[in-house]
Amino acid sequence: MGTILLIAVTAMFINNFVVVQFLGICPFLGVSKDTKSALGMGIAVTFVMTITCLITYPIYMYVLTPLNLDYLEVIVFIFVIASLVQMIEAVLKKFSPTLYNAMGIYLPLITTNCAVLGVAELVIDAGTASAFGLTEMGLLNSVAYGFFGGIGFTIAIVIMSGLREKLKTTNYNKHLKGFPIAMLTACFIAMAFYVFSMISI
Repeated sequence: MGTILLIAVTAMFINNFVVVQFLGICPFLGVSKDTKSALGMGIAVTFVMTITCLITYPIYMYVLTPLNLDYLEVIVFIFVIASLVQMIEAVLKKFSPTLYNAMGIYLPLITTNCAVLGVAELVIDAGTASAFGLTEMGLLNSVAYGFFGGIGFTIAIVIMSGLREKLKTTNYNKHLKGFPIAMLTACFIAMAFYVFSMISI
């Protein structure tokens, strides 16, 4: 249980995929204009990251590695991620057309979201396992890392969207409007998350 807690704190705060590792910046900046869309994107990414780890870890450990096909890992992982995203897209289109339309082009972009591919790569990396005092992550820890990594993504994108909504009602220099103020906001969020890296667990 202690390992899962350590994984949760690390994935959500200390090594947050967006504001610490700078993965998944495209949807982070593109879908964070309003909180509802940001939350929807966060939930979708969390689901994809969790299921990705659940599928890719056993494929790598029990299929690719024994057959000496490790070099195919990226191709296989992208195929798995693309399939999951297509499934989510079909479900959202049927059951939540508003959220589907709000996400627009960014929903298919989950396929190429480097945070999702990054988590699939990190859970098979010996360095990640050793950071948690393990020889290898194992399926349960991998799925937990994917889930809490997605929660961390959601936290970051919802904070960003809340700040951007607040900025709409604030007067500031016209030269900062749009992308410049979004980047400054992201920098301040990253600085806030940096504090968690100083915590000794």
